[in-house]
Amino acid sequence: MRPLPVQEQSSQSHTTATVSVDCPAKTNLTLHVGPTHDEWGGRHELDTIYCAVGVYDTVTATAKMPGAGFSLELEGAHLGDLASSSSDMRRNHAVLALFAMAQAAGRDPDVALTITKRIPVGAGLGGGSADAAATLLAVNQLWGLNWTIEQLRPIAATLGADMPFCLSGGYAQGTGFGERITAIDPQQLIDQGFAGDVLVGAYQSQLSTPEVYRTFDVVGAGADDRNHLQAAAISLHPRSGHAIDAAREAGARHAFISGSGPSVVAFVPDDATAQRVIEAWRTAELVDRIIRAKAPAHPIIGVTQ
Repeated sequence: MRPLPVQEQSSQSHTTATVSVDCPAKTNLTLHVGPTHDEWGGRHELDTIYCAVGVYDTVTATAKMPGAGFSLELEGAHLGDLASSSSDMRRNHAVLALFAMAQAAGRDPDVALTITKRIPVGAGLGGGSADAAATLLAVNQLWGLNWTIEQLRPIAATLGADMPFCLSGGYAQGTGFGERITAIDPQQLIDQGFAGDVLVGAYQSQLSTPEVYRTFDVVGAGADDRNHLQAAAISLHPRSGHAIDAAREAGARHAFISGSGPSVVAFVPDDATAQRVIEAWRTAELVDRIIRAKAPAHPIIGVTQ
């Protein structure tokens, strides 16, 4: 397994003052949806190829005094539903990850978490999963646990489908309900054009993943869709479909719905093509926000004593 890019890392087993983790978004280069399983709480069987995209949320974890409990602060210009006053802090993915690590380590969750959001919320880009994975990585370093990614993945799997992948980023195959991660040779994906410059077309509106799956159960997958959820997402959010068509016509190598949508991801071969896609999206107002990024990407860990 490729090691995580680490800005500064200590091998000593002690508590560090502050750890920050930049964790990238994810997209699904393929997403094949199978039947539901009662033992997975009714979730669908999946076979997917994950790719991490360099749009990063930052989770900063700071040790608090024993018995002080946890705290959570959210920062960023695009917080979506997370900014709602009715949002339950204890249901935040990062907080759930902190509790899971505390239980696994036999420690109290005396940690202050700050999340700087850059990944669009409710967009099919795994922002919540990235926050959870970043928290696992940060707390692992903060508490000097030095657990490997393989040790962290079972904890991540209790939190959701995408979290085990987000711990390492890059490319990987996900099976089960998405939580079983298998390393794959990246060269074939690179040769197919799933690397380099990426444009993300984001929206102010969000899509509910359960609603997309319920729609999928009715409409099924499109005949040529590598992402089986794409037809369902487009039926709920038609602008995404128009954005895909415009990106392809402008020369994008690949353009598709990211996960359960509504975000659109376009891989472009060069800057000239990127500019054509951007112009097409802006002229027809097919997206609300355009983010330029690189793929594949990996988490970055930084430590402050």
